[in-house]
Amino acid sequence: MSRFEEDALSCDAFLGGRLRIWQPRAGYRAGIDPVMLAAAVPARPGQSVLELGCGAGTASLCLAARVPDLMLTGVELQAEYAALAERNARDNVKPLEVVEADLAQLPAELRQRRFDHVLMNPPYYRAGAHSSARDAGRQVALGEITPLSLWVEVAARRLVPKGYLHVIQNAERLPDLLIAAEGRLGSVEVLPLAAREGREAERVILRMRKGGRAAFRLHAPLILHEGAVHQRDGESYRAEIDGILRKAAELVWPA
Repeated sequence: MSRFEEDALSCDAFLGGRLRIWQPRAGYRAGIDPVMLAAAVPARPGQSVLELGCGAGTASLCLAARVPDLMLTGVELQAEYAALAERNARDNVKPLEVVEADLAQLPAELRQRRFDHVLMNPPYYRAGAHSSARDAGRQVALGEITPLSLWVEVAARRLVPKGYLHVIQNAERLPDLLIAAEGRLGSVEVLPLAAREGREAERVILRMRKGGRAAFRLHAPLILHEGAVHQRDGESYRAEIDGILRKAAELVWPA
């Protein structure tokens, strides 16, 4: 398995230091998106979880830090990132099984398994919709190679009946996700994430359920920062968001 050179990596704190995550200095680097995604998943001890496109393992490991005794599996296409995910799981003493594979061609053993939860943070941009990144790993992580519809199809196939899929994605890709879910997943809920009051949502978190029949729900945006504008140096996260990012709190969905 290919690996990054040691001097090409940084070890960064997540969840207020509960996790230390190795990631490339110049490649794709996790921000708050995988942390927010993990916080949105209502997993319970003893359940099984599959992450498609797990990268260095940040989302799965954040979920493991909040919920004990999960059976976690991550699928990652890029060998260097798969190796990082394994290292991060080992260093943080979390039970993450990493499978190096193309999600369009999953190993037969994995195709025979079903999971209580699937989570994913697919590439944000359609093929050709953004300028190419200099780093190949970042280009794969951000630019769509496998169609978004196939991500959703694979996720739906891997879920148990009534299992949940959670996705974080650019807000402009919401129509694509809803089209992909049609006929495969139901009980769709959309939680927009907006930086501040009065700003458009840049990201959305989708919750969908296999066999779900509840009506579609579009929730009010979850606001990340205090105030209408940035007024001082440093962070300005609202208390609820700071609890998610620093204390491994659950993201509580609107009732």
